[in-house]
Amino acid sequence: MPRRPRSHRPRSQGELNEAARLADRLQQAGYTKRDIARIIGRDPSLVSQFYTKNKGAAFVTALRHVLAAVETGGITELPELASIAARHTTRRTTSSGARARVRSKAVLITPTGSGTGRVGAQAIASGSARLRPLIAEAARRGLRLAFTVRLAKTAYVHPSGSRTDSPGVRRDVIQRADHTEERSYGSAQTGGYGAADFARRVDATGGDVTAAVHQWLVETGRIRPGAQIIHLEVRTWRPR
Repeated sequence: MPRRPRSHRPRSQGELNEAARLADRLQQAGYTKRDIARIIGRDPSLVSQFYTKNKGAAFVTALRHVLAAVETGGITELPELASIAARHTTRRTTSSGARARVRSKAVLITPTGSGTGRVGAQAIASGSARLRPLIAEAARRGLRLAFTVRLAKTAYVHPSGSRTDSPGVRRDVIQRADHTEERSYGSAQTGGYGAADFARRVDATGGDVTAAVHQWLVETGRIRPGAQIIHLEVRTWRPR
């Protein structure tokens, strides 16, 4: 017998935890749950769990300061609000008082400088935040990097294999059946790009790796301004 779906009764304001109430006030000020996720540097699903799973205690102080900045300080830009939130975000503690572990992949760069990080559509939509530590660590070590992006074929300015675009050869292009295309930019053979430069770009966008890569691709004439990245991979290595 098929299981009947559960019906969830919407919680009243009095039943919401503090994080959810603060998120509600930010939404009343015009911000979406996705915006709030970008401000606190987390995935949008976590913001939804403020309401459904009573999460968010670690972000209450940060959200209070963000709300004050919006309501009394007149600050509205996401990068500025994210900077405020970062200064006031505290990690939750265990029953013994130790800092709780965060369930996320560690930044893994080998002694030779080799490292890889990939994100899909959901993480990309919230700024590919999990790639930021990889890029920052690569910059600290003076490494080089390359990246692969996947977009709709029509989003690219140049045809695949064009030497005006950095791949130049078709082996760096993967065409998908859904009319999207992956292109790789940079390699150990071509020298790649300085991780420090990309780290500065990421910092300039308030930690939004997706926006930093998109901006670089537009500035260098490789994709159209309205293009949407749907897959992103970053690779690092030590220069010879």
